[in-house]
Amino acid sequence: MSTQQQPSIPFAAQAIPFDEFLAAGKIPEGYLASEYLAQQFVERLVHYVLSAPTSYTMAQLGSLLEQINPRAQVLFFKRLKETSPESLKDFAPLYYGFMNEFHSLLFT
Repeated sequence: MSTQQQPSIPFAAQAIPFDEFLAAGKIPEGYLASEYLAQQFVERLVHYVLSAPTSYTMAQLGSLLEQINPRAQVLFFKRLKETSPESLKDFAPLYYGFMNEFHSLLFT
């Protein structure tokens, strides 16, 4: 008797529990196993923070962003700016905190 394995659901089709990640302040180990998954995570995170602004604090968002790689962090702010330029004023403290860390990399 053989058993059929369920094919895994592609990352793009999975619901991401941002509210849980933000509340816990942690992305599960191995969740973002590749650069591609990190980029997809960031793209969806930008839409989440813009559509549910009262569901997190800047400290929670900062904690989550610290756990992704630096390229994905820069991508987050780039996509935020492209998607909603007027919202950058709300994210300014977070933006300048992260960008200060990368200042030497941005201008080399």
